[in-house]
Amino acid sequence: QVQLEESGGGLLQPGDSLRLSCAASGRTFSNYDMGWFRQAPGKERECVAAINWSGGITYYADSVKGRFTISRDNAKNTVYLQMNSLKPEDTAIYYCAGREHVWYRHRYYDARDYDYWGQGTQVTVSS
Repeated sequence: QVQLEESGGGLLQPGDSLRLSCAASGRTFSNYDMGWFRQAPGKERECVAAINWSGGITYYADSVKGRFTISRDNAKNTVYLQMNSLKPEDTAIYYCAGREHVWYRHRYYDARDYDYWGQGTQVTVSS
């Protein structure tokens, strides 16, 4: 089992920056692929960014490419999402997700492929 806890959400203005953190506890964090998902009211949960166990592979949704950066610190059991140039359409609950790395798992964007989830943190971007 892996327990995940997000932090860092808040109320921002368009153009602001924010860094989300997800602290993991339990199993060996460095063996896990990690993802950040978001869900806005009335919309499906979508993957905004993901990173493999070593940090060598990353995935970004087209809507956040060039603005968001995912990173991880395996020594601190933490994955981060740096969000820059925030837009009102980035408003959502942001969830951290994890799955044990398996060599044949190359799809990072599907929520069904993740086994562990945090409770989410609200990010609101509004003028």
